[in-house]
Amino acid sequence: MKIDFLYLNEEDMIKAGVLDAGACIETMRETLSLFGKKDFLLGGPKGDEHGLQMNFPQTSEIEGFPLDDGPDRRFMAMPAYLGGRFHIAGQKYYGSNSKNSALKLPRSILLVTLSDVNTGAPKAIMSANLLSAMRTGAMPAMAADYLANKDSKVLSLIGPGVINKCALMCYMEVLPELYKVKIRGSSGTSKTALSMKKFIEENYPGIKEIEICDSLEEACRDADVISEAMSVTKENMEEFHMEWFKPGATVFSMGSFYYKNFDEFLDTKMVVDNYGMYEKYLSNFIARGPVDDFGNKREWCIMGIHFVHLVNEKKAKREDVISICDLVNGVSKGRTSKDDIVMCSIGGMPLEDLSWGYDCYRNALKLGIGQRLNLWDEPYMF
Repeated sequence: MKIDFLYLNEEDMIKAGVLDAGACIETMRETLSLFGKKDFLLGGPKGDEHGLQMNFPQTSEIEGFPLDDGPDRRFMAMPAYLGGRFHIAGQKYYGSNSKNSALKLPRSILLVTLSDVNTGAPKAIMSANLLSAMRTGAMPAMAADYLANKDSKVLSLIGPGVINKCALMCYMEVLPELYKVKIRGSSGTSKTALSMKKFIEENYPGIKEIEICDSLEEACRDADVISEAMSVTKENMEEFHMEWFKPGATVFSMGSFYYKNFDEFLDTKMVVDNYGMYEKYLSNFIARGPVDDFGNKREWCIMGIHFVHLVNEKKAKREDVISICDLVNGVSKGRTSKDDIVMCSIGGMPLEDLSWGYDCYRNALKLGIGQRLNLWDEPYMF
């Protein structure tokens, strides 16, 4: 039996609508609804693993062996199945190295594959840097429908890289009264902060004020929505403080959220995309201790882990941590008071890559985009 599959490079993905913020938000809504209905499968023996990660050691006795000579050198495979109208299997796969920037490459280089659920045959292989960034940015915007005050006017972008650029595109779809954006880069007036400022000026004339902030505190204060998307270690980041967040603020964390006094979260509305994922993260920290098997320091710098820690310490109940899927499916309520401070942790799942990748693939088929490649006309042996 002949097997062909579609290859989509980054230009093809753009033509197929990968940057369509409004459509991506709705696909994420549908994805989280299916997640809440348990119409999905992740990897691992229990079908609940975020993915399988390979990290290099910091030292090795083997000559020429690859070493972890930066804060983020790894490979990761993230298989999944998603049901509903998608009914698709596949995976996101990527390699990452923080030193890529010196080569003028993204830190992570990503691919998504889609496969036939019954035969396992490939249906598509696609460039996924933009895909992954858009689905990541669409998630907090979709959640903002349930969690942010509708009259939010000031958005703060903590970490002005590609993820928050895509998130901005999506926030603009759901927060129509935004008029000011605050930007906090790793060094205040960094190149990425200036690039973000230029991007806003060129694409969003409705934003009347753009402020590049010199400190994390300055970026957080007076903001209605705070969007954190930093990929840094604890040693390289500032600590957040609850007094920086105004009554009614909604805080979305998609990366690193360093916070010492976990108990202060008890006075907020705590929300996650996948509680079990953060339980696994925390168990990995405990199992390996403060230093992992390769000598790397592991710290609690993810917002969702803070919530799990509070539940494990019996300072909060499991039901105190709301799941986004329950908001989408009407099981739980989101914001119930204009003055609620909402803390929402979004770690991302390969389900989101599959769903948005599937929709881009379907668009590509309709538009005749991409390159049809042949796996075989007949298998040589079977």
